Amino acid sequence: MDEKFLEQLHQFIVQAKTATYVGNGSHTASHRPKSHDLAYENSDFSYLDSYFGGSDFIGEEVVYYKGEPIWAENYYGRIIEPNLLTASEAGQMIKVSLSKMYAEGRFLGGFQFEQEGLVYMDTSKGDISTFNGLEWIEKDGTRLYELVYHGGLIRD
Repeated sequence: MDEKFLEQLHQFIVQAKTATYVGNGSHTASHRPKSHDLAYENSDFSYLDSYFGGSDFIGEEVVYYKGEPIWAENYYGRIIEPNLLTASEAGQMIKVSLSKMYAEGRFLGGFQFEQEGLVYMDTSKGDISTFNGLEWIEKDGTRLYELVYHGGLIRD
């Protein structure tokens, strides 16, 4: 994959992530029993985010180009302190934080956002080709939620 294509892929991933979970996109029919699925398409690219759970959850995002899988990300997130942060509060903070990161035209880490006493942090290593990272929410130095993720290009 050349640099121009990787840039198109990167832009598409940001668009897809913005339009689906962060943008409260409509759920599609479940592709796996009991999964929650969000989909997005633009030209030859399509995206599917399929996850299980709520306060503790696991999922996978896949980008297809002309029907072939070319990129994916896996993630697992959980509420560490349910007495201090609800799944709804975590989801709201994540959506606000990620919408600000995506507005910068990127989806990988090195990002921090604070709101109403909560701090959202995201760190990652690598680039669109291969990466891993961690996001978390803390309050007064106590980690309340965390999510680990990794992914990259898919090649035959």
